[in-house]
Amino acid sequence: MELRHLRYFAAVGEALSFTGAAARLRIAQPALSRQVQDLEDEIGVNLLRRGPRGVTLTAEGRFFLEQVRELLKRTDESIEKVRSLANGGYSELRVGYAPTLAVEILPPGIEAFRKSMPRAKLRLHDLSSEELVTGLRNGRLELAIMAQTIGDHTAGIEFEVLRSYPMCVALAATHPFARLKSVPLQKIAAEPLIGMHRGDYPEYYQGLERLFASISARPRLAVECDSTSSLVIEVEAGHGIALCLPTFEHVTGKRLLYRPITETTELVPIGIARAMDGKLTPAGAKFCEILREISNGATAAKPSRNGLDRLFSANHSADHDERRP
Repeated sequence: MELRHLRYFAAVGEALSFTGAAARLRIAQPALSRQVQDLEDEIGVNLLRRGPRGVTLTAEGRFFLEQVRELLKRTDESIEKVRSLANGGYSELRVGYAPTLAVEILPPGIEAFRKSMPRAKLRLHDLSSEELVTGLRNGRLELAIMAQTIGDHTAGIEFEVLRSYPMCVALAATHPFARLKSVPLQKIAAEPLIGMHRGDYPEYYQGLERLFASISARPRLAVECDSTSSLVIEVEAGHGIALCLPTFEHVTGKRLLYRPITETTELVPIGIARAMDGKLTPAGAKFCEILREISNGATAAKPSRNGLDRLFSANHSADHDERRP
């Protein structure tokens, strides 16, 4: 039994005529009659009553026709879904990201992607840089939006730079640096720093080491935080200052002050990371294309409140999971 036998029987059963069904299927009537007879012989049941005035369905034929219609419908739907999958539809794209780094790129990227591929499911994962690398390596993530990181732990991961940002200093409004328009790196070297957890964010410390090496100094880490919210609280409480990217201001608003750093030209690359041996799905390739277009445009405007809410709101759980504190 082949799928064509079912299509032939359905055509005859609906037309109740071999002549009409043959015309619809564009095949010779004797050939159609043989195919339907072969189907009945294989099943061992008479599905049709043949007469001089045409054909009628037996009770078994009526029941079988209902089943065949449903089967053919599911078959056609499956074919359409497979074709759509090849073009990026019906797929699930898993993207990891670092919120404060991706805040200018990801919200408009999500909006454009969903307009371009509305039937593709996008799942976002808010993770530390180490978790992002692990997710890419084990195939749980297809893409990650993060800062470029180097070292043995990133073997097998390729990185495409989208934007590069200078570092700045975040501080409480009561800090003496608040009176300055910019802060020399030498002054920062004497201050206690609030940073992220070294094990989860190794690239953060790689950046600090490079930054202070230019003035032959070492950073004075006072507190390591496991989340950006903890870091903001520590800085706000006056326990130290934090070195971060200007994008951090989109998240904290007016809670902290931000000042550019002088005596350095250090830039932090932000972009798309993916496994070297992982093949991009059509949805993944489209998402990368959209992010490139956004990054190659004019200087990004401040992300909209709606965009930030979608990126950071815990209520956005249908397409968003594994949020960090």
